[in-house]
This record gives sequence, C-alpha cells and structure tokens, in this order.
Amino acid sequence: MESTHTVSDVVLHAEGVHLRRGPRPILSGVALDVARGELVALMGPSGSGKTTILRAVAGLETFDAGRILVDGVALDGGVEPIPTSTLRQLRRKVGMVFQFHCLFEHLSAISNVCLAPIHAHGIAPSDAARRGRELLSAFGVEHRAQAYPRELSGGEAQRVAIARALAVDPPLLLMDEPTASLDPERRGELGELLHGLLRQQRTLVVATHDEEFARAFATRVVRLRDGVVV
Repeated sequence: MESTHTVSDVVLHAEGVHLRRGPRPILSGVALDVARGELVALMGPSGSGKTTILRAVAGLETFDAGRILVDGVALDGGVEPIPTSTLRQLRRKVGMVFQFHCLFEHLSAISNVCLAPIHAHGIAPSDAARRGRELLSAFGVEHRAQAYPRELSGGEAQRVAIARALAVDPPLLLMDEPTASLDPERRGELGELLHGLLRQQRTLVVATHDEEFARAFATRVVRLRDGVVV
C-alpha cells in the first residue's frame, strides 16, 4: 500500500515493528503511516496485535526491532528501557484512552484530567484546572467535574478519559476498543465527538472489533492479522 501523504503530513510512522513474548511473535513487521486529520480504525481478530501496537506507540511497551516515529519523536526497537528524555517528549505527542478507562478511583474527574499536566509537565495547577474544565465542558461532562469514577456512567467515564488523554494537547490520540461498553446511541455520540477532534486536525488511531462504528466514522480501516498489516 503506497502512501500519498507527504512526510510533514505523517503524524505516526511505523516500520518493521517486531515484538515477541517468549517464543510467540506478537508483532511481525508492522508498517503503518497515519496522517494528520485521519481517524484510522485498526481492526483484526483477537490476538492480532491491535492493542500491542497501540501500547508500543504510546511508549508503554518496548519492541524488539523496527522504528516508530510520533510527530518527530523516535522509538527504536531493541532499546530497553526507553530513555526518560524520549518518554518525556512522547508524553506531549500521544494520549491514550484504555478500554476500561483506567481513571484513578481516588481522584475526582477534574483531578484525573489535571494529574499529568501538573505532575509530569510542570503546568501551574490553575492553568491545568482551566484547561481541564474546558475539555470537560467540550465533552459535555463539566457538571461531573467533582464526581469520582465510581459515580460516573460508562459514557461519562469515557469522556473524562478522553479529556485526560488530551490534557497536554497531543497531536495523536490512541483508543482501545472505545465502543465495547456503549449502546448504539452512545456509539453515535462518540463518533461525532471524535469527528469534532478531526476537525481540529488531530490524528486518531482506534483499535476496534466494531465494524459498524468503523464504517460510519473511520476515514480508513487498517486490518491486522497475526501481527502484520494485511
């Protein structure tokens, strides 16, 4: 598959990414380019490597060979652990929304959103809180700012998790199975919300089993099987 995008358009570039767990290959030479303003649905059967490639892009998992570039920040295979300076740069480039949201249960919604800006990036608490409230408002959950994760519905928790992932304004947003616990109406709302992010020239990569959601909202579908793009 030839890319028609210029180098400056490409926010995520992966080439020859290999990862093994013991004797088992998980990624077997993944190659992928995703351009600014795209919503790419990463699809494939369970065990095909969808979540693993997201985790590798986010710097949550090292890989054995190949290279990943995220808006100019390079991750190289075989380098373990990832250098702290590289991780610090990467945290400004990519946000990730996990399948089960992974909000901190002891923190309110607004505190979850402000955590990384304050503690990882040194942003003043007042500035982080202002940005956090703007994001919660944009996603329709500002009225839940002081609620704890256990008090949120599934859809509300997901919106807070997206706000948290965008708190330091990264160009790339990764999402793992975002529609897994949503009813059809909420899936449609999520799709519209994500299209709003595309209009801001953000780039989204979504791992999903949801063919209907991908058809309705993705700009492109990439299929993985046995750790390779097919």
